Amino acid sequence: MAQECKNCGTLYKGNFCNNCGQSQNIHKINLSFVWHDLQHGLFHFDNGIIFTSWRLLKKPGITIKEFIKGKRIRYFPPVSMVVVMATLYGLLYHLLHINTFKYASSEAVNFNELNEWLGSHYSIFTLLTIPFYSFCSYIFFKKQGYNFSEHIVLNSFLASQRLFFSLLSLPFLYYAKSLNQFYTISYLLVAIDVFLAYRGFDQFFDAIPKWKSFLLTTLCYLTAILILAICLAIIIVTV
Repeated sequence: MAQECKNCGTLYKGNFCNNCGQSQNIHKINLSFVWHDLQHGLFHFDNGIIFTSWRLLKKPGITIKEFIKGKRIRYFPPVSMVVVMATLYGLLYHLLHINTFKYASSEAVNFNELNEWLGSHYSIFTLLTIPFYSFCSYIFFKKQGYNFSEHIVLNSFLASQRLFFSLLSLPFLYYAKSLNQFYTISYLLVAIDVFLAYRGFDQFFDAIPKWKSFLLTTLCYLTAILILAICLAIIIVTV
């Protein structure tokens, strides 16, 4: 006798519901279920964060294009991935007492408070930057035929890729003992971010010449950074 799906009420015709896709094997929620769910979401080979990060590292633009075209079950959702990785980064940033502004000084700005705010709200801050980058990439690459929401996906995955390298940099920032060491690591991280952006956009917008992709990516990111800098300056001055 066919079982009824507990999610939508449809009778099963196999292991998964034909209507909503829920599995016929529903496990009791206990600690084992929670642990399995955590492992599956973060580390599962087919659609976990580790697998998606590895694919973004190898072929960022191709991976993102696959996701947009419909190959989605293999990958961790882009916005969720940003939230998870940015939250982890903010938590470690706070626990390690890293101060990005420890060598900065100004009478108008309390950099210690600003640093604490960034550490505590890093996931929110990262999410808020994505629409800016997406708007700029949508404007500069508008002729490539992707809508604004698809640019959100593109820039979310690229933000996750940057966060992956930012997480790797935290131990080095923590053990940096001098001004030169700290800024060397910071500048290296910026250089990696720039390289990843060019590589990701070049693979994603593969229908245009490389020189044009390079030029438009440069204009896109400079414009986005300028807009973000103006918005941050207004917030810092007015708060």
